Amino acid sequence: MFRHVAFGACAVALLASSAFAHHPSGTGSTGNSGPIATLSATTLDKGQSVAGVVFEVVKLDTFSNAQLIDFAGKHIHAHGLDAILAPSLVYAYGVTKDLTVSLRLPYIERRDIREGSHSHGPAGNTVDLRGDAAGIGDLSLMAQYRFFNDARSRTEAALIVGLKAPTGRTGVRDSNRELFSAEFQPGSGSWDGLAGLAFTKRFGAWSFDASVLYQLATEGTQNTDLGDRFSYNVALSYRVTGAAPGPMYHGGSGQKAGHSHSHREAPAASRGPALDLVLELNGEWHAREETAGVREPNSGGNVVYLSPGLRLSMEAWSGFVSVGVPVINEVNGAQAEPAWRLMTGVSVNF
Repeated sequence: MFRHVAFGACAVALLASSAFAHHPSGTGSTGNSGPIATLSATTLDKGQSVAGVVFEVVKLDTFSNAQLIDFAGKHIHAHGLDAILAPSLVYAYGVTKDLTVSLRLPYIERRDIREGSHSHGPAGNTVDLRGDAAGIGDLSLMAQYRFFNDARSRTEAALIVGLKAPTGRTGVRDSNRELFSAEFQPGSGSWDGLAGLAFTKRFGAWSFDASVLYQLATEGTQNTDLGDRFSYNVALSYRVTGAAPGPMYHGGSGQKAGHSHSHREAPAASRGPALDLVLELNGEWHAREETAGVREPNSGGNVVYLSPGLRLSMEAWSGFVSVGVPVINEVNGAQAEPAWRLMTGVSVNF
């Protein structure tokens, strides 16, 4: 059973594109065990599928109107942004027992975008209330190849490659019918490459996972390169109730010594619910964006979330929730910093 449902975050670890601190992470797991945002090295069985919905909210410590007016007076191009909402549809399929392909299609909404406006007239500097920017985001495709799988030590490693296609909206306009800049568009207009590694080690009721993923961004809409991204994550999971998680166990076939033996699926201890507790560190570095070759100083940086969470699984169904609080919040220039992140979702294996 658990080899079928242990498929982790690779199904949805597909990045949504936008400027740093103004974007969702685009990660989240549709698996029935293991980490929530960190990539697991576990792949699906041949012919196995996972479908799910992942919902992410990033709340920002936005700038006040007074701060935006002050920035405008100093000719600093800064924005206020209240929150980002990003529900996504995800699907993954096991091509072989060691190769899984997946896709993710997000809907991205950035709420309450404001910016300071500099003026030499009698009214002085003001704040433009631009409203929300929302629409379908870029479709991401991913392939995960598990190149190491030792059943005896319960250790796995996988290579991840992918591509983000420019399917998202890039012509969204504000409440005054002015075009939003590229960093606030739901789509990037660019073709981006993805590459990474994932590692999983299980011991008893515990699971340790680690992953890295790099996104190579190219120039897209409005002659803008939104900047490369590098995510790095570690996770520790503990199965509180239910059978211990793990793809396989090393079991004898009943043959005599010296003959072949089988690696059989561990039987489930119960068809009842299983509860996992998860603790993660989720980090992301983001390069500065460039428009027509000019680098934007108020973009890019590094954020690390401490993310406790839990997952409840029942047969083929799984639901999870994770709350991330920044422990490192180093953004470049004048940017609204993330205050907290919520990730939740539900999936089904078939």
